[in-house]
Amino acid sequence: MAKKKHTIKDIALLAGVSKGTVDRVLHKRGKVSKSAQEKVDKILKEIDYSPNPIARNLRNNKTYKVCILLPDAQKDPYWLPAHEGISDAEKEFKPFSLLVEKFIYHPKQADCFIRKSKEAMASNPDVLLMAPLFQEESTQILKQCKENKIRVALFNNYINTLNGEIFIGQDLFQSGKIAGGLIHKMIGKDSKIAIVHINKEPHMQLKEDGFKSFFIEKGREQQLLLTKNFTTETIEQFENQVVEFIKENPEISAIFVTNSKGHKLAKVLKSNHQKSILVGYDLLDENIKCLKKGEIDFLIHQKPKRQAYLGVGYFAEFFLFGKEIPAHNLLPIDIITAENVDYYSE
Repeated sequence: MAKKKHTIKDIALLAGVSKGTVDRVLHKRGKVSKSAQEKVDKILKEIDYSPNPIARNLRNNKTYKVCILLPDAQKDPYWLPAHEGISDAEKEFKPFSLLVEKFIYHPKQADCFIRKSKEAMASNPDVLLMAPLFQEESTQILKQCKENKIRVALFNNYINTLNGEIFIGQDLFQSGKIAGGLIHKMIGKDSKIAIVHINKEPHMQLKEDGFKSFFIEKGREQQLLLTKNFTTETIEQFENQVVEFIKENPEISAIFVTNSKGHKLAKVLKSNHQKSILVGYDLLDENIKCLKKGEIDFLIHQKPKRQAYLGVGYFAEFFLFGKEIPAHNLLPIDIITAENVDYYSE
């Protein structure tokens, strides 16, 4: 049997007091006699009353503002799913007076990140949700948010500031260990491995550290030949870097790419008739094509759409329902192959 929804009028009749008295008790405002308080409390316990936070929010005509600081998906397509996740959350919670505003920055320009951060803080948000690509600049923004009493949550990239910011994403160290385990199962004891960063960002170091820790624990750290950083300022520059790398290190049989740009490396390897086991990240269209062709062996799915959606959703439920927000929500780490990738299309 469905539980009856009692109105203030119902409670007033059961308690033998006025509706105004019940309203003051429920909302803890105004003076109420001890006798009337006890009568209302008794009825609330008997009927197991719980307030409707959405209705209360609508009556208060309160609009909550969530500002989101994230990279431009036109500059880096990895972020496109994150934008989609935010749009989904915005549509879902907009009827409940939740305002979502995006502040988009260039993923390679720290000054743009700082400028957009300041614009977001100046708009007086109830919370700032941010994807921090720049370590020092992000730490400074977090400090300013704390000084201005602005709630902060991070997603995708973890910045260890010891300020207790909420984080939604994956355990990047553990994802690196998983990549190490995949490669370990596919190579011999004498095979050599390279770790490749393409346009390295601070969080990629956690993946590298996790990857190395796997082989150290196995007593096979001698297989880790080198770590190489590439840049993609121009296609020609990148291709020349990779070709030189291949010529200098012909014994490499497996490569771990620490971000979503594995397809760029796979393309150059293919054009130079170089076959290596390749493990990378993220379900970009280009990566999926390489995966299905066998040019990439495994992809680790970081779920950027889910991360962004949860960032907005957690705070929406906090404001509307009073639900507690988890301090760290570490999402599952999914291993994607050519055989299961179609089940992950969003």
